Amino acid sequence: MEFKVLEADDRSNARAGLIKTAHGEIETPIFMPVGTAGTVKAIHQRELKDDVGAEIILGNTYHLYLRPGLEVIEMAGGLHKFNGWEGPVLTDSGGYQVYSLSDSRKISEEGVNFRSHIDGSKHLFTPENVMDIQRVIGADIIMAFDECTPYPCEYPYAKDSLDMTHRWLKRCCDRFDQTRPLYDYSQALFPIVQGSTFSDLRKASSEIIASFEREGNAIGGLAVGEPAEVMYKMTDEVCTILPKDKPRYLMGVGTPENILESIGLGIDMFDCVMPTRNARNGMLFTSEGIINIKNRKWQNDLSPIDAHLGGYVNETYSKAYLRHLIISKEILGAQIASIHNLSFYLWLVKEARRQIIEGNFASWKTAMIKKVSVKL
Repeated sequence: MEFKVLEADDRSNARAGLIKTAHGEIETPIFMPVGTAGTVKAIHQRELKDDVGAEIILGNTYHLYLRPGLEVIEMAGGLHKFNGWEGPVLTDSGGYQVYSLSDSRKISEEGVNFRSHIDGSKHLFTPENVMDIQRVIGADIIMAFDECTPYPCEYPYAKDSLDMTHRWLKRCCDRFDQTRPLYDYSQALFPIVQGSTFSDLRKASSEIIASFEREGNAIGGLAVGEPAEVMYKMTDEVCTILPKDKPRYLMGVGTPENILESIGLGIDMFDCVMPTRNARNGMLFTSEGIINIKNRKWQNDLSPIDAHLGGYVNETYSKAYLRHLIISKEILGAQIASIHNLSFYLWLVKEARRQIIEGNFASWKTAMIKKVSVKL
């Protein structure tokens, strides 16, 4: 994997870059649609590419390991061939999913013992076998195994957890370097900065993560309930330490405002379930603000969902029609809304990139945040 910063904003830490992988190039800043179980819910791969404009999507180690299982994925030749997505793929190591299973998992130095949410069967994730699992899945970018601490979190727990995450990282890197890809392309390993909301822990973690000199770095354990201002503070402190010549991935973030603010702090990559999950419930993100399409005010509105975006969805469907589908619980409603929201998120980061290149990012960001945060 290669990364190059092409332009940098002189009034913030925003930058426009290019990531090269075996499955294609990724222009940054980028938003990555979440395809937890090998699918971005309600959207065909063709639509992801042609209508949404996605350049890279996510899969999840925990979910894919449990179902359909590694045997099926390996028989198919990896996730790309299994799900038909020809572009780059990133896999989350499953650390966050295991964290969310607080009632059915036990963390130790060895790894994490947990029970499947599907059938209650017992499993063990270690730094080593999580690397092996992600080799089988075959993502272009894979994540180190870490513990995501809850918010709020007591300092002693956060410190002990962080120390273990760093020990796990050493084991991840050793296993990754001792093994080879199963398919005919290379994979990159990203470590994850942790440390809860404690500045000294975040800074220490950033320094240790940077010392491993991997192809890119991620920031985890944020957007888990802490105030946005705290998230921005932690992100800013981490970005001042992580190397500038490698991509920075802020995991699980977030709202359009979160993304714009974080781009300004130096983040290159984002993912979040919000655009698709909220779409299925009738919440639409637009260039002029947030719409609850279920509201009666849209019942007779035959205008496009977001005329500023263009594209097939906005050229074909009106707010009134989409409201009718969502209210009627038609599957097509979830599909159209999901395509729209992801299209907006991809438009947002691509427009941010354009503004960075043209030297207008800081003023554009301020004006855009005021628009995208309002409820229409």
